[in-house]
Amino acid sequence: MEGYKYWFPEQNLVTVWSAPNYYYRCENIASILCLDHNLNQTWKTFKEVPVCAKSINPIDILPYFL
Repeated sequence: MEGYKYWFPEQNLVTVWSAPNYYYRCENIASILCLDHNLNQTWKTFKEVPVCAKSINPIDILPYFL
């Protein structure tokens, strides 16, 4: 749910999630891992884009995936 997850105490493996609110029902956030020249890590996290009143509901377009 937090956009990324470290799997070991050494933090040598991480999963980065890039699909906020997956399938429009998971309510997770997404993240980007930023590394500088010294491999120092910073995270940018973000939520899904708000649904616009004029937008088409993707569930109506892509029922195959749901």
